[in-house]
Amino acid sequence: MEKLVVIINGTGGAGKDTLCELAGHRYRVKNISAITPIKKIAAENGWDGGKDGKSRKFLADLKQLFVAYNDLPNRYLMEEYRRFLDSRDQILFVHIREGSEIDKFKKGVDIPCVTLLVHKNFGEQVVWGNPSDDLVEQYPYDYQYNNEKALEEAEDDFAAFLGKIMKEKGVQRGQA
Repeated sequence: MEKLVVIINGTGGAGKDTLCELAGHRYRVKNISAITPIKKIAAENGWDGGKDGKSRKFLADLKQLFVAYNDLPNRYLMEEYRRFLDSRDQILFVHIREGSEIDKFKKGVDIPCVTLLVHKNFGEQVVWGNPSDDLVEQYPYDYQYNNEKALEEAEDDFAAFLGKIMKEKGVQRGQA
């Protein structure tokens, strides 16, 4: 097997997207998020792309409405997962906030899949005012990565971290 799914989570600003981008320098990576279809709907209806507390709560609430109504976020993720399986990509990073949604997605994945929490020390814990953001650390993740290295060092460090996970999961590394 040459593919791995990494469900990645962490507080806002922890550097998840940056780490995924850095991993793309070493591996063929696809990076998706459960919030993508929700952001599209929100933008079509006046959301300005903000990442402040009010915007984050709005998106989290809207996502939960769609989860209850027609499971749009998970349907989107599963469609992207199937595309990943048919692609040459090696690692699929999947951003999901809520533990119940992580579990739901994992049930549909039939290749090596791990959960990863990215930590970054901000000094004080930020409270966003919604459970999707405020409870990210409550899930029992398979792995945790402390994103404290300088950007110049982070690429090698995160690539080595991913390499260990791939080895543990029996994922053979192909060429990027």
